[in-house]
Amino acid sequence: MLSIFGLVIGTGVAYVGYLAFTVGNNIDQGIELGERQPVTAPDGEPVAETGTGTNFLVLGSDTRPGDAGRSDVIVLVHVPEDNSAVQMIHFPRDLYVDIPGHGKNKINAAYAFGREPLLVQTMEQLLGVRIHHVARTDFEGFKNMTDAVGGVRVYAEEGGADGIVKGWNDLNGEQALAFVRERYTLSEGDISRGRRQLAFIKALMLEATKPENIANPITVAKFANAATENLVVDKGLTTRAMTDYAIALRNVRGGDVVFATAPFSGYGTSPQGASIDIVDEAGMAELGEALRTDSMDTYLDVFVTP
Repeated sequence: MLSIFGLVIGTGVAYVGYLAFTVGNNIDQGIELGERQPVTAPDGEPVAETGTGTNFLVLGSDTRPGDAGRSDVIVLVHVPEDNSAVQMIHFPRDLYVDIPGHGKNKINAAYAFGREPLLVQTMEQLLGVRIHHVARTDFEGFKNMTDAVGGVRVYAEEGGADGIVKGWNDLNGEQALAFVRERYTLSEGDISRGRRQLAFIKALMLEATKPENIANPITVAKFANAATENLVVDKGLTTRAMTDYAIALRNVRGGDVVFATAPFSGYGTSPQGASIDIVDEAGMAELGEALRTDSMDTYLDVFVTP
């Protein structure tokens, strides 16, 4: 899901040389975004392409039989212009939104209808922001990255049928995979699962940035390989661009990684009878404004998940 940011922060400047070669061979730059349409803010003004941070759309899919081809995880990652933080917003896949050319539907349907280009267009229209890069991975990467750093310690808001207890849990790769997959026994289903996934990502990033792991070339190499072996990115996200991000974000630590869920006002049923999450229009407008003005720190002071 966020293997690219685990790699960037976890390996830092050590990313060059051998790692750059390994990562360059692993990563598939196969995402074609096509001709980009101008993005306008609600007031009709064109949105600046640069100067207000960088927005990454990170997608994750479950590769279990029957689940292939779905975008189960949709996370918008904002890196402010001063590279002082990594700010993640989870978009529930059942969020009911306008999809260009397809009317209203679950946001996950945009990926099914038109893969990354249509999902990017949907997100840009929803928020009034430019999405600069896209990365896609699968859940197996979570397992491999966890094992590469010797396991992670993650906080769970609630227990579940997967053996997780409320509070702190020490997870190996298989347990981490179960942790990020579970949703049916959680109190808010996919919403709770999204919070679990972001909590896991932060725990993984904390583990990856421990001095003993960064200083261990074997751990770094294993983590870099696990983070990128199933990673597909847009053509603009070159190995050199990733190296530049690694250097720019080298001082980011666990406390600088924050996350929240995209604003929704409740649950409902679509005209077709599907369960949906209803967009909080005012809250989404505030999120878009924070992204456009690079003021996510202020926004997250109010809406950040504890």
